Amino acid sequence: MVGKLLVRGMLAGIAAGLLTFGFARLVGEPQVDQAISFEERADAAKGEAPEPELVSRDTQSGLGLLTGVVTYGAAFGGLFALVFAYAYGRVGALSARALSAWLALGAFIALVIVPNVKYPANPPSVGDPETIGMRTGLFFLMIAISLAALVFSLKVRRRAALKLGAWNGSIVAGVVFVVIIAAVQLSMPTINEVPAAFPAVLLWKFRVAAIGMQVIMWTTIGLLFGAMVEQSKLLTPAGRSAAKSAYL
Repeated sequence: MVGKLLVRGMLAGIAAGLLTFGFARLVGEPQVDQAISFEERADAAKGEAPEPELVSRDTQSGLGLLTGVVTYGAAFGGLFALVFAYAYGRVGALSARALSAWLALGAFIALVIVPNVKYPANPPSVGDPETIGMRTGLFFLMIAISLAALVFSLKVRRRAALKLGAWNGSIVAGVVFVVIIAAVQLSMPTINEVPAAFPAVLLWKFRVAAIGMQVIMWTTIGLLFGAMVEQSKLLTPAGRSAAKSAYL
């Protein structure tokens, strides 16, 4: 059963990647082109020659972008299916669609919202190349902390729900998650390498487009995967037992 869920998860991820690619081409790439133009003008003002283009811009915004987002979608769709297989039957009597939607929302918060609040996406020409390793490391560290805080909060909810009820337990868990994330983000170093002359509107539009891509990706995975599984015959009691036994 887990293998069949994995296939459905990857298919949902591929579909999400195709939709995300369309959005990125229409909304995101124009912002990238403007950012590149800003960088070229800044280099020309300094008298610096433009860096050689290893991969053409057409390839980057076309085949390269398509390959990247579809691969990303397939990979995370597969991981999503594995998490679903583990959670199914262990978190109450949620239907496949409900569980899939809640898991997608949790993934979006932990993998996208939390790290981007602290370290938002930047367009080309923003950021010091010498600090890219540090910035990347901090971003992934924030993701790891976010996932750990989410798992811990879910455990808190389970215990709190036994004493306070499901609704109050959820509120307690949400407060715990927010407090942990706020404390961590305040303690982690802040990085602001946006040039003073960089257009604020362009920066805003780029970051909105980056978040929009993730919204489309996780919304599609959550809704499409749940629908695909619910319409299959994998949700029988035997299938539920198979999902549990696969992780015992």
